[in-house]
Amino acid sequence: MAVRHLSRKAFGLRTVSLIPGDGVGPELSSAVKDVFQHMNVPVEFDEQNITGSNDSYEAAKTSLRTHRVGLKGIISTSASLAEPRSLNVQLRKDLGLFANLVRCRTMQGVKTRHKDVDMVIIRENTEGEYSGLEHESVPGVVESLKVVTAEGAHRIAKFAFETASRLNRRKVTTVHKANIMKLADGFFLQSCRDVAKDYPLIEFEDMIVDNCCMQLASRPQQFDVLVMGNLYGNIISNLGAGLVGGAGVIPGVNMGEDIVLFEPGARHRGHELAGKNTANPAGMLLTSASMLRHLRLDEYAEQIENVVNGLLMESQFHTPDLGGNSGTSDFVDALKTRL
Repeated sequence: MAVRHLSRKAFGLRTVSLIPGDGVGPELSSAVKDVFQHMNVPVEFDEQNITGSNDSYEAAKTSLRTHRVGLKGIISTSASLAEPRSLNVQLRKDLGLFANLVRCRTMQGVKTRHKDVDMVIIRENTEGEYSGLEHESVPGVVESLKVVTAEGAHRIAKFAFETASRLNRRKVTTVHKANIMKLADGFFLQSCRDVAKDYPLIEFEDMIVDNCCMQLASRPQQFDVLVMGNLYGNIISNLGAGLVGGAGVIPGVNMGEDIVLFEPGARHRGHELAGKNTANPAGMLLTSASMLRHLRLDEYAEQIENVVNGLLMESQFHTPDLGGNSGTSDFVDALKTRL
C-alpha cells in the first residue's frame, strides 16, 4: 500500500516551523510542500518569512521554540558592514543549536571523482571564529575573537561519539589547528581526547585541518565521523558536498537540547538560480525526509528517499548542477508520479 494513501489522522498531525529563506529557498520549500501534500503527509507548516526586520526574526524564533522542529532554507548574509550580523548564525546561537550534522556520501547516478565516500561531518555551531565576535579596537586595527569553552567543546565531542555509536560508525576524527592555536584548538582537541576514553570501541584520531583538506581531496574514503569547530566545519562540509555531487544533494540538520532545525547541508542560498527553475531540489527533499524520520514518520521518509535516489540514478532528471537539463519542477513532477 502506498504511503500517500494512509490517513493523516492515523499518524497524528504534526506542526513544523518552515522558514523558506532566500535565493532558491522559497522554490525548494514549495517543492517540499507540494510533495507532502501529494503524499498526504501528516505535517502542517507554520511558515515564517524572515525579511530582515526584527519582528519577523522574533516571530520565526518563537515559532521554533513552540514547535521544536523546523525546516529552513538559507537566509542571505551580506558582506557589507551595513549588515553586521548573519541571521543564520544568530538563530543557531539564540536557540542553542550547538551541533550541525551533514552526511556526505556518493550516490548512484551522480558522477564524482571518488567512489564509496560515506562520512558524517559534525560541526560545533555556536562558538569559534564563525560566531561573528569582531570589533575595531582602534582605527585601522580589527580584532576577531575565537572563543572556545569547556562546556561547548565537551558537548560537541560527546555528541560526535554518541552519534558514531548510534550509527555504528567505527572512527571519529577531530579536525584542528592545535599546532598553531595551541590554547583554543589545543583545548578543543584535549576535550575530544578526554571524551574518547569513554568510547573504547570507537577508534579515535586527530588531524590538522590543512592536512585534512588534502586527505579529503585525495582519499576521502578513510574518513567516517569528523568533528571540528565552527569555521573548519563550514569549509569542510562544503568540501565534502563537492566530493559527492555538490550543494544540491546534501541534507543537513542543526540540533540543540530540545530544538531541531533541518536545512540543506552546504548552506548555499543559490541567489543566482532564484526564479529560473533550475535548482536541484534533491538536497532539500532529502532534508525533509530526515525531518520526517525525526518525527517518527519513517514510512513517508523512506518513500521520499527511495524515489529521490532513484531519480538521481537517471540522467534525464539531472538538473544543471549535475550536468543535466531537467528543471526543478520536472524533478518534483517525476517524483510525485513515482510516489
